Amino acid sequence: MSRVVVITGASAGVGRAAARAFGARGDRVALIARGRAGLEAAAREVEAAGGVALALALDVADADAVEAAAQRVEDELGPIDVWVNDAMTAVLAEVIDTTPQEFRRVTEVTYLGSVHGAQAALRRMLPRDRGTIVQVGSALTRRGIPLQATYCGAKHALDGFVDSLRTELLHRRSRVGLTLVQLPGLNTTQFHWARARTAREPMPVPPIYQPELAAQAIVWASEHPRRRELWVGLPTALTLLGQRLAPWLADRWLARTGYESQQTDRPRDPDQPDYLLAPLDDERDHGVHGAFGDQAHRRDPQLWLGTHRAPVLGALAATAAAGLAGLARRRRG
Repeated sequence: MSRVVVITGASAGVGRAAARAFGARGDRVALIARGRAGLEAAAREVEAAGGVALALALDVADADAVEAAAQRVEDELGPIDVWVNDAMTAVLAEVIDTTPQEFRRVTEVTYLGSVHGAQAALRRMLPRDRGTIVQVGSALTRRGIPLQATYCGAKHALDGFVDSLRTELLHRRSRVGLTLVQLPGLNTTQFHWARARTAREPMPVPPIYQPELAAQAIVWASEHPRRRELWVGLPTALTLLGQRLAPWLADRWLARTGYESQQTDRPRDPDQPDYLLAPLDDERDHGVHGAFGDQAHRRDPQLWLGTHRAPVLGALAATAAAGLAGLARRRRG
């Protein structure tokens, strides 16, 4: 059944890949981002895939603009069924080298942008008692790493926000769904666009995955709104579980490896433009993918397990029961 879907950060990377995937379902997709060229290209791809697109150029840090966009979506496409919060930005630098203005800007986009999106969605979904909010997270939602304090801090804030909102929805006995998709390092434009103060060009922490896997997870989560979280990539699972069990070990490991793993062998151009304050895809579309396609995974067993949890657990239970029955027969024998 066709739905009305809103995606922030839709002009590139994960948001754009998700827009394509929702378009392939035949959904009516509202695309929110700052870069006009990227938005227009994303809209064409949604319609080519079989959906209907509405491109809305705005900054999610502006709460009034997000609210106005939500109303326009409902006026032109219909009641919003799914809201996907994906917009983000980051500065790759040590804390001592990052300005207060940079921390503020990343927080306004990555954290408050999602808060604004959730509030705009809730104003419409709660009275109807239906709809789903999909929050795009990261393994860094619960594990901070060096050089990414701006992003990790904002994502940690989102983790607390999502938990608080979930309890409020439960208190209301609301049927509005809320789910969190936790992602690994991805081959997107992010690491070419981000402001950085590193000696070499930045890169995602390997192993790297293609953004289409994230898009697949987002669409699945939108169709299973009672799932609390969905993890993409084995590194995400290991990071989140490791943080629960031995955060002190992760501290020391990242202190030793975290700098090198986030930089290529190529020197960084100090004059490289970034997207912190203005979009880089306003006049030229940069597409979905970054520069790491030759090493990016296109399949993910972790995602398959996460989306087939019931049959997998059923099979394990059946196997365990058969084993116990066999053991009991041997003992009787």
